[in-house]
Amino acid sequence: MARALRIEDAAAEDLARRFGTPLFVYSKAAILARLERLRRAFARPGTMVCYALKANPNRAVCGVLRAAGAGAEVVSGGELSRALAAGFAPGRVVFTGVGKTTEEMALGLRRGILCFNVESAEELEALERTARRLRRPARFCLRLNPDVRARTHPHVTTGRAENKFGVEEGEALALAGRSRRSRWLDFQGLHCHIGSQIYELGPFRRAAEAVARALRKLEALGLRISLIDMGGGIGVSYAGETEIDPSELGKTMSRAFSAWPGARLLIEPGRYLSADCGYLLTKALYRKQTSRRSFVVVDAAMNDFARPALYGAFHPILPARPRGGPSRKMDVVGPVCESGDFLARQRPLQRVEQGDILALRMAGAYGFSMSSQYNSRPRAAEVLVDGSRARLVRRRETLADIVRLEVP
Repeated sequence: MARALRIEDAAAEDLARRFGTPLFVYSKAAILARLERLRRAFARPGTMVCYALKANPNRAVCGVLRAAGAGAEVVSGGELSRALAAGFAPGRVVFTGVGKTTEEMALGLRRGILCFNVESAEELEALERTARRLRRPARFCLRLNPDVRARTHPHVTTGRAENKFGVEEGEALALAGRSRRSRWLDFQGLHCHIGSQIYELGPFRRAAEAVARALRKLEALGLRISLIDMGGGIGVSYAGETEIDPSELGKTMSRAFSAWPGARLLIEPGRYLSADCGYLLTKALYRKQTSRRSFVVVDAAMNDFARPALYGAFHPILPARPRGGPSRKMDVVGPVCESGDFLARQRPLQRVEQGDILALRMAGAYGFSMSSQYNSRPRAAEVLVDGSRARLVRRRETLADIVRLEVP
């Protein structure tokens, strides 16, 4: 019989009993192992790994990465505030996103962040106005849209010409040249991010080549290149997909940018660092058999974990304590009043009884960060495991929390 599930040295069933369910559990060791793998792969001197907070912004998770030397990539004023609260030095934070407000820009300028990744002419104008008002020059990169196809879900591709992100090469050259006339704009280099969940090296290579071509043209205009930010997007294996070898990606980037040895290379992994560290523990409430399907109704739902409903995403799911015996195909569904509320469909599972704990794997990225209070369901608690020690890093919401901000 298979052994009971342990997360590092903590038994999953014990965690569920102690903290309740649904429960997100994160492994500190898994986070650090992924970070170290990237560090070894990107051997170019001065490369900085900037963790993309959108994947999992929990301050304890951020704190693990910050203490290990990572920087941060943020896409909102809220994420910037979280990053600073987690202890990231402002000079190791980059701010991306197509819709930064002037209030968010002002926060970044006052705190002295490393760089704004600018995505349009009007945004650059707003950044200049804000910098002038505060009398603080704004360091910025221009986000290049290289029109590179990455074979991934259409909702998470970001490097095609029809996407809302970045500017084309001609506009990047014009904006960078124009910035030289402003004492409040400090051009640093180029940023590029072509999407998420990419399993092929080719799209990254083509994006790097496009960035290198643009950098050569910028240098011809007399502009100095200090930063080259190639974003994130390294795919992780949810259903047996073959992941890119990070060392090959690191070599690709080193070759592409060998002409700029003095420029600092930045990468922005989010999912790659946090997905594998996480589990969503959920309790079986009821079993249900129809003429066509077998269901297990659990206490986690699409409000807790939206990826299956949103993308049709596959996540491994297994019992915390296998009972043995033959497997049968089951749908694992939640209590929310929609047919799209499922964690797994037609998944072979051994016998599941009421009260059993199931573990959804690879749940450390875009789990809690995409959760909601739909159906007035309080959001789950979060726990960080370090060896045999487990500590609560976000308490479970209560019904009082749900209505706290409402004005009758």
